[in-house]
Amino acid sequence: MSAWSRGEAETWADAMSFALVQHYGRWTVGWRWSHDEGDFDGGPVGNWCCPRDSITTPEETLTRVEAALREWREWLEYLVGWFEAYPLDLGDIESQRILWERSARNLILQVVDRTGCGSGWHGHCRQVLTWFLDHWGVSPEVARGLVDEAIGGRFHSWTGPDTVVVDDVAEQLASSLRPADGRGGADAPAQDHVRRWLAVRESVPWHEIPDGGNDGPVVPLRDGAAQDIRAFDGAIAPARAQGLLSALKLLRVDAARGARLDFTLLSSWQQHVLDTPRPPRFRTAPAFAKRSRERYGIGPDTRARFDACLAGSASDAGRPLGLTARAARACLDVCFFHPFDDGNARSAFLTLVFVLAREGVALDGVSLLRRISFEADAPQDPLILVRYINIHLAETRRRAAGSTGSASR
Repeated sequence: MSAWSRGEAETWADAMSFALVQHYGRWTVGWRWSHDEGDFDGGPVGNWCCPRDSITTPEETLTRVEAALREWREWLEYLVGWFEAYPLDLGDIESQRILWERSARNLILQVVDRTGCGSGWHGHCRQVLTWFLDHWGVSPEVARGLVDEAIGGRFHSWTGPDTVVVDDVAEQLASSLRPADGRGGADAPAQDHVRRWLAVRESVPWHEIPDGGNDGPVVPLRDGAAQDIRAFDGAIAPARAQGLLSALKLLRVDAARGARLDFTLLSSWQQHVLDTPRPPRFRTAPAFAKRSRERYGIGPDTRARFDACLAGSASDAGRPLGLTARAARACLDVCFFHPFDDGNARSAFLTLVFVLAREGVALDGVSLLRRISFEADAPQDPLILVRYINIHLAETRRRAAGSTGSASR
């Protein structure tokens, strides 16, 4: 039976696929994409499994082929309905991101329901999200890269994704889109985005930004950073969350002793983040991010300039700069100098937490600080990040004060 299934039966099924394409068109090729471990893992088709189980008598077999083909066609038409639920325009992406995000989230949930999250279901999920982006004008090659980057290995066979993971994948996918991602769009510029960031950094009116940290230390009711790591990173991989929690514990010890922020200190945390045998070194080659739209150059003075920027995170009595502005600036320094070969977003987040903690400030929530992507050459992004820190800090103070008031009564 096994030899027949791999030989004569599979040859017949392949011939049927060819005949259907010849007669109806290329859309038919998915008729054998069955649930679980069928001909092709993790598909939406329930009326066909594989030649060994689905080929019986000629009449029964042809009935199954017809049913599988109809099922596949109905699924494609159903998806198109979801694709067109909102009129989307890549040229107006900034005002439509919430719609792109909502559509992506709904599509993930539809694939989850249709496939049952069996073996390889995430392959079809990638395919559907890529079709969705392509439907609205994103270049297919760019679409595949954006989808892979957003999912990031967080979907697994035989396991349904947690809601927090689905929401984050959809949000990351929507936030990573740019008008230039369209078919025939401009290629990513070859400029050095470290230099672009340094130019933006000099132009931002840091001293004019409202500071939410001028009221002194604050102790939150809960550890927002640790809680977010357990929920967000733990959903991706328990080992990832554990590494970040170890780094978080270490940075708070460093903050309590007033440690100087520089690459060496970041590397000591990053050893836990990446679970490496020794602290990782500063990168030695250009780095890329955002599907290569940003390129971070490297030169003999890159690390020294990075350390000089990080030194500005400390309080300066001579020319005082607000705490939240310093925290945001240091976070973005890590993002756009991109010092490590991996894990720079996590390092940037830890840097922000450290700068606040060094002056006795902690937050009870950090979701706004980890769910948005910033651009190296966007002058408004530093202002947005400071505003988000101020929002979290104000809420932390309000809840802490409310708890104290209730206790005193």
